[in-house]
Amino acid sequence: MAFLVQHGKSRAVGARKPRHGTRAAARSPTKLELRHRQLAVRLLAACLLAPVLCICAPRLFSVVLPSQLSPGNGVYPLAEGSSDDTEGAGTSRILEKGFVDDRRRLQEPSARVPARLGADPVRGSPELDIGVESSNSMHITDLDNKSGMKGLTISSTNASSPPENSVMSSRQSAVTDIEVPKPKSKIYCDDKSKDEGFPYARPIICQMSGDVRVSPESASVALITPMQQGEEGRRVTPYARKDESLLPLVREVVIRAVASENDAPKCSISHDVPAVIFSVGGYTRNFFHDMSDVLIPLYLTSFQYKGRVKFFITDYKQWWVQKYKPVLRRLSHHDIIDFDSNKDVHCFQHVSVGLTRDRDLILRPHSTRNPKGYSMLDFTRFLRHSYGLKRDRPLVLGEQPGKKPRMLIISRRGTRKLLNLRQVAATSRALGFDVIVSEARGNLKRFATMVNSCDVLLAVHGAGLTNQVFLPPQAVVLQIVPWGKMDWMATNFYGQPARGMNLRYLEYHVSEQESSLAQRYPRDHLVFKDPMAIHGQGWNALADIFMAQDVKLNIRRFRPTLLQVLDLLQV
Repeated sequence: MAFLVQHGKSRAVGARKPRHGTRAAARSPTKLELRHRQLAVRLLAACLLAPVLCICAPRLFSVVLPSQLSPGNGVYPLAEGSSDDTEGAGTSRILEKGFVDDRRRLQEPSARVPARLGADPVRGSPELDIGVESSNSMHITDLDNKSGMKGLTISSTNASSPPENSVMSSRQSAVTDIEVPKPKSKIYCDDKSKDEGFPYARPIICQMSGDVRVSPESASVALITPMQQGEEGRRVTPYARKDESLLPLVREVVIRAVASENDAPKCSISHDVPAVIFSVGGYTRNFFHDMSDVLIPLYLTSFQYKGRVKFFITDYKQWWVQKYKPVLRRLSHHDIIDFDSNKDVHCFQHVSVGLTRDRDLILRPHSTRNPKGYSMLDFTRFLRHSYGLKRDRPLVLGEQPGKKPRMLIISRRGTRKLLNLRQVAATSRALGFDVIVSEARGNLKRFATMVNSCDVLLAVHGAGLTNQVFLPPQAVVLQIVPWGKMDWMATNFYGQPARGMNLRYLEYHVSEQESSLAQRYPRDHLVFKDPMAIHGQGWNALADIFMAQDVKLNIRRFRPTLLQVLDLLQV
């Protein structure tokens, strides 16, 4: 009994002693309590993030989900490759299926629904890389399905949208209640013909603003003009040179005004940028005409848009698009549309049919044609940036001891060959030039880089002189002018443009004895007695006689001209 009392007392006393001190318990929580607190913090953070996720998730899915649609729609992105250009063909590129951005579809015929992703068809061979980039630095083009994505509608209110009572839904309904005013319908065609003293007329260019619908399949552009009577269609040749012989070489586009939407084709794609429709038919493939008839007018027409413009090309040539890819991708950040094969109806608020041009290789300020005041100096700077050309000034003699000025002599295979080219090159080297001889052919980027590395460009009158656009400002251009009163052509086609590019320009006029015509015609022939009489017979006579001659320079007579070149490089 005493034992039990004593033992029970000790247990009772022991029971009153806590296993962990109360003070310690007050100072630090248990592990279980810590976990509960961490869980509470996470739950609080989740509650705070939930509304944000509810708002942002629908937007995210609306962008992601369309890219998961079936790739069997014939839309293919073109793998970005090297920027090498070819004359008529290119190396094979890898084609991968994908989607094209900046595409908008209609959910219903009566209401346009902008699509976040879509495609613009580009006709082409898998052997060539078009390489025109979109504004997000990802180039995508449709190469195979020339008809585009017919029947596809990408709705902005799809399965990824939030419930109707969500914040996103209320915002969308608020936006749709706002009616955006439509631009005033207007068609303006510039019918100005020619400059005084310049025989070549400018082509017609038409500007259309309002509800404009481009239908490549019917080669037409329609402008809806409510409350006005529709007008008869007008045919426009969207090539920047007016020449009667061009008719079979350039596809015409019909522009018309219609009184109601029922008279216009239904939109399948809507765009929020302007469009320019132009041809690469005509005399393209000749570098002079590529520049004067397409690239310079395209720059004058579209540079103002800073890349936010769509190009429709008629008489589509993929090799041409490939060759001038660096220029096209800087002028437009969107995919090029092949006007000859595309089957969609594209809707715009502004469309230019044709290109604004000035004179050959010349840009001057003008109130309507060139209100921005772009110059050839601006264009050549643009070209140097497009092709990554580094030099913006030539060598000054004596500036770098031991360094020789570099001269490029452009050789020709056909007509107007320089028969004693080796002798001319040897004489130029003896005078202190570092001479390169090359044809203006092959990879354009590489040739442009070569031209830009030179201080002097020497060539007989012809398209090769157009490469002066790649020279650094203040370089020297030396044109050898063939026999036959070619002064006007030499000055207007290459001399005056050279000065507009801030280049120093010289001419050497071939004598009768230096022309191969001396072996074809007697000295009393009109070719020598009255060359202007040959000019009066028209272009065919001029081309068959004066443009078909070769030249063999009298080195003793030509040497002082080379010394003039050296004098110009000393300043």
